[in-house]
Amino acid sequence: MSPTSYQTAPPRNASSIKFCTEFTVKEKILRKYLTETGLKSCYFKRFNEILMFNEIIVNVHPYEKRIAILEDNRLVELFAEKKEQNILTGNIYKGLVRNVLPGMSAAFVDLGLARTAFLHYRDIEPELLFTHHKVHRNRNQPQNIADILHPGDEIIVQVKKDPLGKKGARITGRISIPGKFLVFIPGNHKIALSRKITSSNEKTRIKTVLGKIKDADVGLIVRTDTVGISEEDFIQEYNGLKKTWNLISKQVKHAKAPYCLFDENDLSYTLTRDLFGSYVDRVVIDDKKLRNLVVSRLKEVNPDLIKRLELYAEDSPIFDAYGIEKEIENIFRSRIDLPSGGNISIHQTEALVTVDVNTGSFIGERSYDETVKQTNLEAALEIARQIRLRDLSGIMVVDFIDMSIEEDKEEVFNALKNSLKRDRATNKIYPFTQLGLIEISRKRTRPSLLLTYSEQCPHCGGTGRLLSRDSVAVKISRWFKRAKYLIKNQPVRLAVHRNVKNFLAENPGVLKDIENKIEIVVDKDLEMDEFRVYQQKDNRELTREYST
Repeated sequence: MSPTSYQTAPPRNASSIKFCTEFTVKEKILRKYLTETGLKSCYFKRFNEILMFNEIIVNVHPYEKRIAILEDNRLVELFAEKKEQNILTGNIYKGLVRNVLPGMSAAFVDLGLARTAFLHYRDIEPELLFTHHKVHRNRNQPQNIADILHPGDEIIVQVKKDPLGKKGARITGRISIPGKFLVFIPGNHKIALSRKITSSNEKTRIKTVLGKIKDADVGLIVRTDTVGISEEDFIQEYNGLKKTWNLISKQVKHAKAPYCLFDENDLSYTLTRDLFGSYVDRVVIDDKKLRNLVVSRLKEVNPDLIKRLELYAEDSPIFDAYGIEKEIENIFRSRIDLPSGGNISIHQTEALVTVDVNTGSFIGERSYDETVKQTNLEAALEIARQIRLRDLSGIMVVDFIDMSIEEDKEEVFNALKNSLKRDRATNKIYPFTQLGLIEISRKRTRPSLLLTYSEQCPHCGGTGRLLSRDSVAVKISRWFKRAKYLIKNQPVRLAVHRNVKNFLAENPGVLKDIENKIEIVVDKDLEMDEFRVYQQKDNRELTREYST
């Protein structure tokens, strides 16, 4: 059965003005409910998520794993994890001290990576650092790092910042294990709450519950998503995190340094901890092994969610079936068309991101002011979606079409602000400036999709981007899977760029599941992100016939 035949939420294909109206009505209903019940505005985001139909679609390939988040059948976030990408932030290691430099108040620690990691004195927590003995630091008296660390010491550390270029990873001795609702801090005792939890009654309730269940030598940070969850959820989460720490502690005794004790960036952790919440209606995964792993994780933190997990077993690629592949193609375009005929242009530079709104072919039906307002409202909703989808970060400047009516400006500003409330990343939006611009600041949550899927173009010195050769290879693999039954047993010729041919030769596993006999040739006229497939029999090109 095709996924589209059992989707319970209709595609969002109504006009943008109707969508804006629906959003405004929904907001009024929610705020009225919050006022009547006496709840604070921090609950608004959760109720807004509940009213939407939320799905998570997971695609697994030997060289790439992707997670797509859909809200009312629209792609709003995309996570990509490549085999060659080695994200280390949050991982816990048993490291080996190689060198101690008192003059820098730092030490270099071997984690088994290409370069030694950097540990500064202020990031040391002696009570938890060592695997074989305890050292107590007197914080009131200056102390030399050489008094604490010596070459050859085995220590427990956590990656604070990934390696970059010639710099090794930045590490810390302050260990923490993040969960969905709590962050588990061994060797501590305090309970700290997210600043976004503003209700004093809720703060008191949470601290009372956690005070009863936590161990004396464990500290906890309470995340924003804990608002309204039951004591049983807290107990289940805490026990799961404690179990993880106990497993790490056991490995410390037997593992030989350098050794990775805990991989926080495992896709199953990301899915169960950060993405799969009670407001998600369905998660569909096309890989049985990952599905079983997610089930085992959910048993530890939230067994009730297991029934919302589905295994995709159709022949067509899962992202094609849900219409996601076509939307991904648009991520790399600078221009995005709006429903009524207007458009927005997004340009990323090293310093900031600029977004320009234009009426395009839209001429409206009433007045100029109404045309501009409608275009800006459509743009506000689409800009919020593109910020999440592309994971734009840093400073962003939005140049809306000039509006002379103050009420229209307020409506457009609120539409953008309310749409960004669903963003998982920390963001702040500032009202219109005297020049008619809106400024947005946003913290990055993961590596940019632009950098994930592209590499510097040798022909333009980095001013433009092309799909990286591994991304092209995976794209070719998906093409063959899509055309599987239509070119069955037919010998074909695959024409690619020289770099892609070299990558396929070095990584034969990319096309190992393809049953066709494939002759791979270099075409000098093709760019690195292009490929062509021909029938060997009559030299007929097949590429466009079975593209997305």
